[in-house]
Amino acid sequence: MSHLESKGISSDVSRQLKQDVMEGRSLSDAMARHPVIFSDMYVNMVRAGEQSGALVEVLRRVAEHYERFAEVQSKFVSALIYPCIVACVGLVIIIFFMTFMLPRFMSIFQGMNMSLPWSTRALMNFGNYFSRGTTWLFIGLSVFVVVILFLRFKSTQTGSRKLDSWKMNAPVVGKVVKLNLFAQFARTLATLLHNGVPVLTALKITEQVIPNRIMKDAIARTREDVTDGKTLAQPLARSRIFPQLMIDLVKIGEETGDVPGALQNVANAYENELTTALRVMTNLIEPAMIILMALGVGFLLFSILSAMFGMIANINRQ
Repeated sequence: MSHLESKGISSDVSRQLKQDVMEGRSLSDAMARHPVIFSDMYVNMVRAGEQSGALVEVLRRVAEHYERFAEVQSKFVSALIYPCIVACVGLVIIIFFMTFMLPRFMSIFQGMNMSLPWSTRALMNFGNYFSRGTTWLFIGLSVFVVVILFLRFKSTQTGSRKLDSWKMNAPVVGKVVKLNLFAQFARTLATLLHNGVPVLTALKITEQVIPNRIMKDAIARTREDVTDGKTLAQPLARSRIFPQLMIDLVKIGEETGDVPGALQNVANAYENELTTALRVMTNLIEPAMIILMALGVGFLLFSILSAMFGMIANINRQ
């Protein structure tokens, strides 16, 4: 029920499922009438469970699959929470200082008729520029235009492929993205095959589940090669996307007749490696964010304090 609750299944849908089953429909056919709630993967696994007579066991595996998937995704969110908090706190501090504190200090310095340090003058010019209403209007319009152009670029196949390719090859983050995709591919395909879904149908559903366009294309080419009668390991190797460890384990699984078990081992290996990669990424991002915030706040304090020391020295000379 955890998957159904996460999908927000309503009592109306539950009653409709019960009614359809009582009227003679299979549970999978009843679920297929609600594609917003039940994915193709869910429906096909239930259908395979009905055909094999192991529906209860299949539903248990479905629940385990989605719980494992949710656990992996929560690791992503947890890894980004602290850096986002640090960035927001730093931004709030800088905005508060520039909006409320800086104008008060600037009025004191300007009244002293003294030569200000370069950092203070730069800070004053920066504050004056952003205190204009036209500046914020220009920034708002620029951000709006950039967001619109980005969304339109992302909606195209070329743009989507380029963005997904950048995600996979980006420093630090790229490794995390790849590990997550490999683990998701192996876990989804293993779950489908283990529950009796045909390999071509399993590959098609896995292609729909994977969010990365580059990976989708690789799975589509693999599905075409498997249709031609080739083994699963060969087309995976030809795609040049999947790592050698996955290919070797799948090949061993084909030789031993246990491809789902091999894919489960692959998923476990990459999920464990993903946990380590997320920890490394977090350990790199956290100090970087703290250093950036410290530099920004430090420059503000340096600009004010250097002007204050100059003002005190000017008063002592008088």
